[in-house]
Amino acid sequence: MTPTQASVAVQSMILPFPTPGRQVQLAYRDLNIAMNGNPEQKKQVGNPALLPRPWELTTCRDVGLREEVWAWLEDVVAWLNHEYTWDVNATTPTCWPRHPHLVHEIAVVADQRRRAGLAVTSDALEEWHRYCLPAFTDRMRTRLKAHCDDDHVPWPGRSRHNQHTSSRDAERRMAAYAADIRTLRVPEPPRAPRLGLVDLDTGEVQEIIDDADEPSGE
Repeated sequence: MTPTQASVAVQSMILPFPTPGRQVQLAYRDLNIAMNGNPEQKKQVGNPALLPRPWELTTCRDVGLREEVWAWLEDVVAWLNHEYTWDVNATTPTCWPRHPHLVHEIAVVADQRRRAGLAVTSDALEEWHRYCLPAFTDRMRTRLKAHCDDDHVPWPGRSRHNQHTSSRDAERRMAAYAADIRTLRVPEPPRAPRLGLVDLDTGEVQEIIDDADEPSGE
């Protein structure tokens, strides 16, 4: 067998989905316990709202876990580009970590693919192929257009964002919120019912009896 033949023989036609590191797996284990564990197990993992979620990178506050999530996403992007792209327009750019929108979405794509791969049927994987991945690709191309095809392009929308966060525009928005709130009026308290004497033949109110006019009963 020639070296070329040997290389072809050992190279798989398709690559497996990347496996996350040990700390990421432990994070997923705790989340699974929080959802499906018994009361004692759920008590041990603590408040589920405080557990790190690998698909939401900002919740991974531990340094080691954060490093493993980044490493996993790096592998996932390389895997996606190798296994699911043919035309360059669908390729995730190499500068993806510098695009917050891609970081958010790739983490979710990775999480959804991991879950689909753990299912005992192909239904979830078909859903991922049909909806999750194509929708991500479409949104990526819509947002990036051709900006980062060759090299990273600084954020074109930075000036618009700076304008949005400027003191002048923030004050204008605060004034608009305050104007809306002023349209709300505290309803007047309902008036207490009053007694009166009415002529049943004519319907005329002949006398109003206030509380002060009622006998005290003493």
